[in-house]
This record gives sequence, C-alpha cells and structure tokens, in this order.
Amino acid sequence: MLLSHLKPPAGAVKRRKVVGRGRGSGHGKTSGRGNKGQNARASGGVRPGFEGGQMPLIRRVPKRGFTATPKPQYEIISLERLNHFASGAEVTPEILQKARLVRKTSLPVKVLGDGDLKHPLKIKAHAFSASALEKIKKAGGTAETLK
Repeated sequence: MLLSHLKPPAGAVKRRKVVGRGRGSGHGKTSGRGNKGQNARASGGVRPGFEGGQMPLIRRVPKRGFTATPKPQYEIISLERLNHFASGAEVTPEILQKARLVRKTSLPVKVLGDGDLKHPLKIKAHAFSASALEKIKKAGGTAETLK
C-alpha cells in the first residue's frame, strides 16, 4: 500500500456550498442570507453573547469566588547539594544544569538552606532563602541575586 493510494471513507468529505452563482443553483441572488436586515450585510451580525439588548446571561448570573494568581515557580536546590563543587568555585544556574542538579534553565533557581555548606562558594541564583544566605556568609562564600 502506498500513501498516494489512501482515500477518505465514502461520505467523509463534503463539497462546500457554492453561493451566488445564479437562480438555478438554488443559492443565487441573496446567497442564502434572506432579504435585507443586519445579517444580510457584508459585515453584519452581532458579537458573541449579544442578546438583542436584553441583559446577557453572563451578566445576569451571580459571580462567586475569586481567581488566585499563580505563585512564581522555581527550580529549587539545597545548600548541601552544592558541596560537591570545589572550594571557591562559581556556581551559576547553567553550571547547575550541566551538573544535573537542576532540570530546567527556563525556570529561575532558588537556593534553600537545607544542610550545611562546608566551604566558600560564589553562588549566583535568582532567589535565596534567609537561612541559605546566612549559611553561605558563615562559610565565607558570596551570594549574588540574578534578575
């Protein structure tokens, strides 16, 4: 069997309605739009939800609840996992991704203060927890916030 031999099943493909091609076609003159009126015009019709001036359903029904705005999502990493970098090394989100400590670089990286940092590191991340900043300073390292 070849791709060129494939056909849709019978009745699956309908011919489009051809309008405005004379009275004999059954869809001539007004092309199925009736005589005059708003819907007979070229850009006629009303917007979705319009009910002819009556109060629309969407405005009649009571509104309830609220829409919660989503919290920012972070790729998180604990301080303890940064111990496998050499002392004094610079740690950035790209380096963390190469070391497979974070999955996506599309999300901002946040460093959490789980565990202890055993040696000083230059850490660059998008966010730090308060305990992480304290432990980085205590180990003699620096923390730089990226935008």
